[in-house]
Amino acid sequence: MTFKALLVEKDEEGKTHASVKDLEDNQLPDGNVTVSVDYSTLNYKDGLCVGPGGGLVKTYPHVPGIDFAGTVDESSDQWYKPGDKVVLTGWRVGEVWWGGYAQKACVKGEWLVPLPDGLTMRDAMAIGTAGFTAMLAVMALEDHGLKPENGPVLVTGAAGGVGSVATAILSKLGYEVAAVTGRESTWEYLKALGASTIVPRDDVNETVKRPLEAETWAGCIDAVGGPMLARVLGQMKYGASVAAVGLAGGANLPATVIPFLLRGVNLLGIDSVMKPYDDRVRAWNRLATDLPLDKLHDMIHPATLSDLPQLGADILKGQVKGRVVVDVNG
Repeated sequence: MTFKALLVEKDEEGKTHASVKDLEDNQLPDGNVTVSVDYSTLNYKDGLCVGPGGGLVKTYPHVPGIDFAGTVDESSDQWYKPGDKVVLTGWRVGEVWWGGYAQKACVKGEWLVPLPDGLTMRDAMAIGTAGFTAMLAVMALEDHGLKPENGPVLVTGAAGGVGSVATAILSKLGYEVAAVTGRESTWEYLKALGASTIVPRDDVNETVKRPLEAETWAGCIDAVGGPMLARVLGQMKYGASVAAVGLAGGANLPATVIPFLLRGVNLLGIDSVMKPYDDRVRAWNRLATDLPLDKLHDMIHPATLSDLPQLGADILKGQVKGRVVVDVNG
């Protein structure tokens, strides 16, 4: 049987090229569950994999797509049977293992979770890895004592995939959300998701001059990292937590230990790649109940496999707003 996939190949000169091709079932990697994929998404990592530099990909040819939703075709895993609706995020699928930009995927059953009740597969991929990560960040903040009455919560990189979903979740849960963005064109979009306040990026992206500033934020979901994260640490209220989920601003942290020593600030690292099964199911079930689906639909930017090379370049330039949902059969 043949199926369509976005295949990234490397030529003799070392340059990579992405194009939609027909592949055979026997070309799939070895796994114990085969899935007919309906939807995937475009994330920053996917942009790196699809782009001309190859990014995170180590072996070629390669099928990117770090998440997907679909229906089980074949399974030798005791927990899944043909016809089951499933979701996959993480486990470096789309990086070191063929991913979701194909009509077929073959993976290990332990990487999957059942599609939660109340979500369609399209909804699940409108959430995707970015939304899953956003929910993990919200859960981490709440596990460390965050409540709506504590004060405003800052979301950096708010117009991106993680930030958009985090803003919508926090708003529905009753939090006052301050959304950081560098583009005035996204202000109305973020307000529609539930942001109470828009914070221009330059206001929190200056070099740290004082290790402590006025206590402003009761919590923060930081999807940027780098100098912005360093600046935000000095603005946190006593005992508050920052859930750090991204490195778009760089991996270096030009901060001091003073916010941690004198204000008891908690820096919580959120890694969505290899979460235990129970944590993944808990997060997905909360997404099905705590994320306003009407606002989720407003975030969707539909795409097909043939759109992805250009969109991959656009997301690396910061030109993609909301959630790109890829109909792999479209």
